[in-house]
Amino acid sequence: MLLPRIQLLHRLLRCTRALGHLPTRSLMDLGELVSALNGFASLSLAESWDNVGLLVEPSPPHTVNTLFLTNDLTEEVMEEAVQKKADLILSYHPPVFAPLKRVTWKTWKERLVVRALEHRIGIYSPHTSYDAIPHGVNDWLAKGLGEILLNKQTGACTSVPLRPSTAPSCPAEGTHRVEFCTDNPEHLDTVLSKIKTIQEISCVTTLPARVEGEEQTRVSLNCSQKALLEVVALLSQNNLYQRTEILLLQKPLLPHTGMGRLCTLSEPVSLSDITERIKSHLKLPHVRLAVGMGKTLESLVKKAALCAGSGTSVLKGMEADLYLTGEMPHHDVLDAVANGISVILCEHSNTERGFLTELRDMLAIHLQNKVNIIVSEKDRDPLQVA
Repeated sequence: MLLPRIQLLHRLLRCTRALGHLPTRSLMDLGELVSALNGFASLSLAESWDNVGLLVEPSPPHTVNTLFLTNDLTEEVMEEAVQKKADLILSYHPPVFAPLKRVTWKTWKERLVVRALEHRIGIYSPHTSYDAIPHGVNDWLAKGLGEILLNKQTGACTSVPLRPSTAPSCPAEGTHRVEFCTDNPEHLDTVLSKIKTIQEISCVTTLPARVEGEEQTRVSLNCSQKALLEVVALLSQNNLYQRTEILLLQKPLLPHTGMGRLCTLSEPVSLSDITERIKSHLKLPHVRLAVGMGKTLESLVKKAALCAGSGTSVLKGMEADLYLTGEMPHHDVLDAVANGISVILCEHSNTERGFLTELRDMLAIHLQNKVNIIVSEKDRDPLQVA
């Protein structure tokens, strides 16, 4: 007896999954998914001015079957997400940046929130946290400098962050550590009682110590820059400042993490070749190019400083043969050119959007194929050549 077609297909699918050829998919709770996304790129890496994380949350419980990736969440892209039955939109740029005083149908950003909630779609934005992480947006952009051009082996490029990120939780509190010694227990009790009245002081510890053969007590505390002034004044008043050490607490740098990249090519490449390489990587018919003073299209590029999006604040003052970014104010371009640095501008989102396909593949692994991940087909740079 022949099995009905639908039963046969289901049986084949089960057999295929059992053999490990296709991943099984299951719904993820929104909270679980957001936690996983935060684990993929810590929001603590984002710039202080940024607005990252879960921006729009449907009422719980909310499960996610389809995660929809876009660089910019426009109204056209939102309609695409609705049509494709997205449960969560990951929009690289935060569609809600400036605070909204109301949510009406009057402005397009307010309408995005309305449409998202109407269709029970969450919105999450990672933005500059994805700029900072290893294998993030800036490392993807840097790949354009090391591609093989016209079947010529031109070597690779190595890169380091222009502005490295620091470990967010080390040290936990305070900007300075103050340590001092005293051999007078009663005097110490008086000083410690006064120290405890000063705000922004933490980690106060006392330990026995031997100083120049004498038994003493060593006090250690962490404090903020503001509290440091009060601590120093207190210790000076109590004749303890001569026995005081002050250490600046610096957070350790995170390897391969931070804003922008300084790329060093293993073999120098002409400016014209590097321009073609970037166009190929970004799939652009053209870019905007400013040639540095005293340079030509045949001048060699050994070091390139880059920053996806709007990179002026990160690139300014960096020593390089080339600046690569999406957009840069006119006078900053003039400054770079006057200093012999060539500039390539590709428009803001063109330096970011291509990363989404790599992100899709990385998130599929990170999320263990538990959700369906799709990339927007409507998302595009708003500027075009007329």
